[in-house]
Amino acid sequence: MEFKTGLGWNLKTSLIEKDLKYIWHPFTQMKDCEELPPILIERAKGLKLYDDKGDFYYDTISSWWCNVHGHNHPRIKKAIKTQIDSLEHVLFAGFTHKPAIELAERLTSITPKNLTRVFFSDNGSTAVETALKMSFQYWQNTGEKKKTKFISLDRGYHGDTIGAMSVSGVSMFNEVFSPLLFRSFKAPSPYCYRCPVGKNSHTCDIECAGQLENILRKKSKETAAIILEPLVMASGGMIIYPAAYLKAAAALAKRYNVHLILDEVATGFGRTGEMFACDYAKGIEPDFICLSKGITSGYLPLGATLTTESVYNAFYNDYIKKKTFYHGHTYTANPISIAAALASLDIFEEENTLEKMKDLAELFHKGLEEFRSLPVAGDVRYIGMIGAIELVKDKKRKTPFGFEERKGFEIYKRGLKKRLILRPLGNVIYLFLPLCAKKRELACILDTTRQTLAS
Repeated sequence: MEFKTGLGWNLKTSLIEKDLKYIWHPFTQMKDCEELPPILIERAKGLKLYDDKGDFYYDTISSWWCNVHGHNHPRIKKAIKTQIDSLEHVLFAGFTHKPAIELAERLTSITPKNLTRVFFSDNGSTAVETALKMSFQYWQNTGEKKKTKFISLDRGYHGDTIGAMSVSGVSMFNEVFSPLLFRSFKAPSPYCYRCPVGKNSHTCDIECAGQLENILRKKSKETAAIILEPLVMASGGMIIYPAAYLKAAAALAKRYNVHLILDEVATGFGRTGEMFACDYAKGIEPDFICLSKGITSGYLPLGATLTTESVYNAFYNDYIKKKTFYHGHTYTANPISIAAALASLDIFEEENTLEKMKDLAELFHKGLEEFRSLPVAGDVRYIGMIGAIELVKDKKRKTPFGFEERKGFEIYKRGLKKRLILRPLGNVIYLFLPLCAKKRELACILDTTRQTLAS
């Protein structure tokens, strides 16, 4: 079997043939692989992924937003190898281990101070499911039986399990599963480029938060929690919104006696320039924070849900009272994954990562501003080391490209020819860079991305 890749060279390899014979890739229309088969990656270092031909690609999306310190970091590799020599895994019900205890302590020391309890899981979706179930059962345990619903944003995305999809916006990712999902209330997203209340950046006074309050005013007695992604709605199109909206949402949650769940799966661990995106909204106190992706710097799967002493105490009772949280995963608190997470936190401290990236982020944002002159760049938005360009047919009318035109996919293929991974989110091309990028690498990525969009 012979495949022709989008890079313009023929590929005959038993590995690719076997891949296409046996493997079903995520978020992929496998028929596209007839034209553009998967790229076989054999090794990685820093920002670069190397294929079986020795060519490299800049990992401009951090291998799906999880790689923080670059590939093959010696500090993380050493921690993983050391942990393997002592304990690879143990059930986490009735047993514990030192790495989990240490990580729980460290996570509570860097998140909002009201978060004192850590529940470990496997990934972002399970971290979200944990928060949803905890919030739901909290109200059941405390006698508020009617509080069973959730409020989320209409362009939000919280994962691919049934509960996580139920509190996500309807999109091409989950529309087909709609009959399986439980009902949740949807508030308009604070999508500044396409403002839900018809304002612009010069007249906005976070009026869209009023639509969230309208739902709470009518539905708070049956609402368990509000869930949202702080400051960056990632899969929804890298929509970046003001911290003022997050502060308003937090205030509304307290006023109407509902929990606030912050999904920091994509935004946590330095992505936005702060350790957590919620740090921009000084003083807010969420009831839950969901973590994954960057928690291990992308080396191994791990999830964590942090909550308050108040939530924890609602489950703490005699066994016969049936208030136990019956939830868990086989690989809860896997010691090897946690070793990677601890090493990643060490790197933040030892390499002064957040401080070093300030200058880098400034250069990144300055470079992205130059994209505004491109005919297809309807909007350019950025925060920390996350940047996005929303593609439009007509800048004045903000007319999007049609689904059938696959403009983003066209640019993705062009980017691969230039050694960039510009995997699109519909009409949005984005950069989600590891925090270890060098200035020369950043300059190359920005310049090449601009060329790709302009060609």
